Amino acid sequence: MNREAFIPPTSQGSASAAASGRAYQPIAAITYLCASCAAPNTLNRSDPVRCKECGHRVLYKQRTRRMVQFEAR
Repeated sequence: MNREAFIPPTSQGSASAAASGRAYQPIAAITYLCASCAAPNTLNRSDPVRCKECGHRVLYKQRTRRMVQFEAR
């Protein structure tokens, strides 16, 4: 690749990503259940893993509501 063929990216990179359908989507908070008091907790990526009710550090991720099917042979 020669230098004349190289085109540096512009500052409009996010606009072109949005136009192509790859817009930024915020990550939703995930709900966990406390192992000690069974209180539901919503955590974001930067939150500490700790129950907001009792302070217990063991949290279980809730099971998905989507049907998952596997083919056994």
